[in-house]
Amino acid sequence: MRRKTLTANGTTTTGRTEPVLIHFEDLDAMGVVHNARYVLLFERALAAYWSRAGWPFDPGGPRFAEVFFAVRESAIIYHVPITRAGTVQVQLWLDKLGTTSLVYGFKVLSEHGTVLHAEGRRVQVRLDPVTLRPAPIGPALREACGPLLCPSGAGGTG
Repeated sequence: MRRKTLTANGTTTTGRTEPVLIHFEDLDAMGVVHNARYVLLFERALAAYWSRAGWPFDPGGPRFAEVFFAVRESAIIYHVPITRAGTVQVQLWLDKLGTTSLVYGFKVLSEHGTVLHAEGRRVQVRLDPVTLRPAPIGPALREACGPLLCPSGAGGTG
């Protein structure tokens, strides 16, 4: 993960980026990354970032109850198809950190950050693992979210 300014299609963005490998099975019959796989690319980047930050999504881990989130909303805009296996960059940030929810923004960029393949957002709600009801995001995780937060709702752009 690195903090980097990337330019794609004439827009400059600052945020955290994770390299993500596109596997052959991510391609569809037309030889492009299937639209449903873009969510998986975001998931791979998110899991890598949070695991390295000490918050892995491990049901046997001591922090699992704190990272028990459900997806409430997901939206993706597709720009340029990815036409081969290899590495892309997934940039991610937090647009909002609420009491029980958070809103991620993300971009899927070419390996060198020059082509914007897709962009989107995802809303997640923290749940109590026993009751499955919304639960507050605790202070330790809230602090860990700090490096991903965009200043004044800038939406990852700058």
